[in-house]
Parts: sequence; structure tokens; C-alpha cells
Amino acid sequence: MTLAGHYTLHPGARPGISGQRPVLGGGRLGRLLRGQQGESTVRTLGNVFTLCAHAHRRTARLALHAASPQASSVLPVEPPVLLRLETARDHLRSMALDWPQRQPIATHGALDLHWLRNCPLPLLPPTQARSPQEAVDALAQLRDWLEHLLNQPLPDWLTRHRESDAFAHWCHSRAHDLPPARCLAAWQPLAHTLTPHTRCLDLLNADTAVQHTQLHTIAQPLAADADFAQRPLWHGQCAETGVWTRLRHQAENGTLHHTAWTRLGARWMELVKLTAAAPLADDGPRDPLLDSGALSLGQGQAIAWCEMARGLLLHWVQLDPQGRVDDYRVLAPTEWNFHADGALAQALTALPANDPTATASAWCLAAAYDPCVDCTVLGAATIPEEPAHA
Repeated sequence: MTLAGHYTLHPGARPGISGQRPVLGGGRLGRLLRGQQGESTVRTLGNVFTLCAHAHRRTARLALHAASPQASSVLPVEPPVLLRLETARDHLRSMALDWPQRQPIATHGALDLHWLRNCPLPLLPPTQARSPQEAVDALAQLRDWLEHLLNQPLPDWLTRHRESDAFAHWCHSRAHDLPPARCLAAWQPLAHTLTPHTRCLDLLNADTAVQHTQLHTIAQPLAADADFAQRPLWHGQCAETGVWTRLRHQAENGTLHHTAWTRLGARWMELVKLTAAAPLADDGPRDPLLDSGALSLGQGQAIAWCEMARGLLLHWVQLDPQGRVDDYRVLAPTEWNFHADGALAQALTALPANDPTATASAWCLAAAYDPCVDCTVLGAATIPEEPAHA
């Protein structure tokens, strides 16, 4: 097993999920980074976690600054517009490359990427970082392109398709010419019947005092247990994180119960909402759409967070008195969602074993929870595997 890791889904079996990402356990990441400092640490993490490198780099800078003995009260983090832009890119890339691979019936041959022909946002990020104004301009261009794709202004589209049934109808109506809608339409009849237990990771909170308390709570096992990041728990229980668990959704969604269908649709909806949103009035680090930040835990220790495409990302760091990394932990969305005792694993176990529909259901659930590493379904050899990512 490589450090990048691999997960196997076992429909109708217990456990429903096997596998892990070795780089996150056994103190390996801390040993890899030990002695590094500043941007060297940031670059290494970007190279280890290539698929969502921008989010890891952002979170690492936040954590390192908050842990530094010389840290000021102002976080030197990229403006939130950059996180919006790169999260939109992550959603586009997943829809274009991952969604077709997880369809109920595998389609061999070249991916259908014609719909991206005039997209102003390449699937791969540029090698040079964008300026805030360049990111604002890129989002404006993306909005124009997406409105042309949808044949209407984005606010109007959101108003008309906010409800689940209206969104499903739109997906079926555009399945003939828009591949993401085609993927969603193919999943929809099955996805709306798959109802895994919903226990959202509510680590972030609108009340700053409550949020700080909760961050201290999660930091303790993350620091004390070298394997906690591979099988995390929140208040002793499994939890899930994704687009549907954002901090901004707590008030509007309350205790809404999600299906595989609502989890899948949330990703397309967020792409539209990120693109439709007005630019922020300033270049501050806080964003009502995608939250990020850091908390100093004292004596060279800090925890940082970032709401990324797949959910909530956490970094914990311990620096020595010279500001060099002594230990480092990363807790990523995949380890919450693909926990061997989590809601996804239980939903897979509940599927009928040796039933052809079970394989399709397993792939639909995999797409709903969206792992950032290689994932296969046991007995689904006809489904092409994705390239491994860290």
C-alpha cells in the first residue's frame, strides 16, 4: 500500500469499508516535516496532498503563523476570493473526471469534455499564484460562461431549482447535452432512495467562544493519538463532512436529513453559488461562503481549518522554540466520511450482497461522499479505477 492510500467498498458485507491513507497515521507526516520551517513546510504539504494542494497550503500557512512565537493578531492568509476560485475549480474537476468513473454502468473510452471547451477555468491550476484581482476577474468570466451554459442568470437559475424535485427535473432535461447533468440524472432514481444516517460534523460554530472550545476539544486527541486522523471521532461518535455541512448551512438547514441525492446535488449547487456570489468588499481572511482560520493553542501549538470542496480540512502543528516543525497532523474530509464505522460504511453493509444493484448503489454512495484517494468497489472490476491521489 502506498502512502497515498486506497479504500475498498464492500456492499452487503461488514465492515462496509476497508483501507486507509498511511501518510496520515503512525506519526509519518510529522516525521516527514520535522525540522522544516515556513514556506518549506507549505510546499511539502502541497506536494504530498496534490489533489487539494491549494487548501492544504492555505491551512498550513494559517497553522504555522498561529503557532509561531512571533505571530501577530492578523493572519497573513490569501484573500478568500482565491479559496472561492480554487474550490470552484475542484468541483469542476470532480464533475468532469470523477463523476463519469462512478456511474452505475461504466462507459469506456474518452471522457466527454466538450462542455468545458470554452470554460475560462482550466481543470489544472496555474503554476503561478493568482493575484486577488485576477481571481475576481476569473470568477466573473466563470459566471459568464456558466450563465451561457444554463441559458439564464445564475440567481434566476438558483431560485427556480432550489427544491430537490425541481433540480432533479432540470438534470433529466439537460442530460442529453450536459455531462454533469447526465451523471446526476443517471444517479437520481437510485440516489434518492439511499438514506445514510446523517450526523454532520458541527465543529465550526457562529459563536466564536463555542467554536474555540470545540477546536480545543478536537485538538486534544489529534495531538495525543498519532492514528486519530485515520479514524476520527467527534464527541465519541462518527461524523461526516461535505458541502452540506458548511458552517453557513447550520441556521438555514437545521437538522435536515440528507440522502445520497441531496449530497450529490449539493456539489453542483455550490459551484453555482460560489460563481454567482458577489465579490467581497475587502481582502480580509473571513468569508461567509467558505470559512477558514486558525487558533493558537499556546507554546508553539496551533490548529487551523479550511472549508474545501470535499468538506472541512484541519491542520495541527507543534513548533519548537526556533519555529521549526516538531510534529504535524492533518485531518481531512475523506477520513471522516470513509470511517469504517461511519454512516457510509453502515449504508454499504445494509446493501443486498451479491445483487447487481448493490454495486451501482456503492458507486453512487462513493460519488456522494467523494473520496480524495483511489476507491474501488469489491467485485466491480468493470468500473475503471481512478488514479491514486494523496
